[in-house]
Amino acid sequence: MKKYDINPDKNGYFGKYGGQIIPPDLKPIFDEIESFYLNIKDDKDFQEELRDLLKNYVGRPSPIYYAKNLSTKIGEAEIYFKREDLNHTGAHKINHTLGEALIAKRMGKKKLLAETGAGQHGVALATAAAVVGIPCEIHMGEIDIAKQAPNVLRMKILGAKVVPVKMGTKTLKDAVDSAFGEFVKDPQNIFFGIGSVVGPHPFPMMVRDFQRIVGEEAREQFKEISKQDPDALVACVGGGSNAIGLFSAFLENEAIEIYSVEPSGRSLNPGDHAATLTLGKPGDIHGMHTYLLQDEKGEPEPVYSIASGLDYPGVGPQHSFLKDIKRIKYELASDKECLEAFMELSKVEGIIPALETAHAIAFAMKLAKKMGKGKKILVNLSGRGDKDIDFVAEKLKLA
Repeated sequence: MKKYDINPDKNGYFGKYGGQIIPPDLKPIFDEIESFYLNIKDDKDFQEELRDLLKNYVGRPSPIYYAKNLSTKIGEAEIYFKREDLNHTGAHKINHTLGEALIAKRMGKKKLLAETGAGQHGVALATAAAVVGIPCEIHMGEIDIAKQAPNVLRMKILGAKVVPVKMGTKTLKDAVDSAFGEFVKDPQNIFFGIGSVVGPHPFPMMVRDFQRIVGEEAREQFKEISKQDPDALVACVGGGSNAIGLFSAFLENEAIEIYSVEPSGRSLNPGDHAATLTLGKPGDIHGMHTYLLQDEKGEPEPVYSIASGLDYPGVGPQHSFLKDIKRIKYELASDKECLEAFMELSKVEGIIPALETAHAIAFAMKLAKKMGKGKKILVNLSGRGDKDIDFVAEKLKLA
């Protein structure tokens, strides 16, 4: 019996986290999605179509790369990258958006709808919508639109309607609120392609299942390379899809240290970070019970990260469960450390990472010094940084 890599119970809970905290009239909609998914996930035709797209359209399997230059410069543990940045669209998000789009098409939905922060999920869903032939609408905060202009343009070129979100903090949390508001207008015809392992059941389970391919590939690849499992895994966490995708295949091996890296931003003062699992407490957000950065009234606090894909006050409920049972350690990386790691990997290895991913790289560099020689660290390089270069250039005055 598995101890860590578990499925939610019949009510959608991982331990005490998750569920369907939604209006009663929406419960049949989400129950229908759950039933359809459970019936189709092992369907031969569905799996063959998904596998074909992942192989011949996305370019899977993504390789594992030994960062020899970076490892040599640090002089201690070896750092390896699972190269999700090499996927079509440039990140891990395409792994689950293709699954969501195929389900939406088979359910007869008329539109794909989603939120996006950094734009990686938006680009991935717009891409999936184009390939399966369904209209797509993406809600994105105005602040993120300004920061992530290349991804906004990509979404529009791919045929998606991009809706600027002007309310609240004008970032990811408010984009989710806006998209959900649009969804409830016509849930019979709209499929809400949630962008991470968050939201009401069955989405935390469903998105995780589509992302498991990252860890399943990595486990086999790493054994081919090193004849062993890695000693440690590292991934950044906002909602937590790239992290849980890598970690799922390794959770039962207790000899492996597993680290999720949250953004400590400018400081650990309220509104300056998005360190949900470090400083949050259990609460409700976006249809789930999970760790949440919240005020004294239980309302989500404003959050911040230099990486638009990480500035979310909640987190996937399975991450909350894994925190409580102490299987995963949650660490921090600041804006400064993130930018330093972004530049270091670019200059030393010729790989420009996404700012989200740079948080994981920053911590992995510190961990390598701590673990010492002979140890091996596998980092999920969850996205590439093309989308961030203008922002970083301005921030560091490179232009």
